[in-house]
Amino acid sequence: MQRRVLVIDDEASIRESLTEFLEDFEFQVTSAASAEEALEMLNEQPQDIVVADLRLPGMSGDTMIPLAHRLQPNLRFLIHTGSVGYHLSEELTRLGMQPDNVMFKPLSDMMVLVNNLENLLSRP
Repeated sequence: MQRRVLVIDDEASIRESLTEFLEDFEFQVTSAASAEEALEMLNEQPQDIVVADLRLPGMSGDTMIPLAHRLQPNLRFLIHTGSVGYHLSEELTRLGMQPDNVMFKPLSDMMVLVNNLENLLSRP
């Protein structure tokens, strides 16, 4: 089964390193530099999971997630952020997100990302 992941981060080096790392684990990865670009992509092509940064130019990642959920209701989300004190909003919790869906930059072990993606994909 093809596992489709959309990585959203405005920092090209992070976006590219996440993409290359996930491709090594057989994920089909596309990427976007902004929430707006990601929403356009989601409007045109289905994804299984979005890995989103919070601080993006224009719309923030946590504002984009409910909009993306409306476009693709079965989509799952991970947040990858440098905002150390971040806690999920009530709206994101209602969408099924849990605290373990938030990862803080920099990840000391990139396998945490792969394991989180695998866990999300295995949930009914």
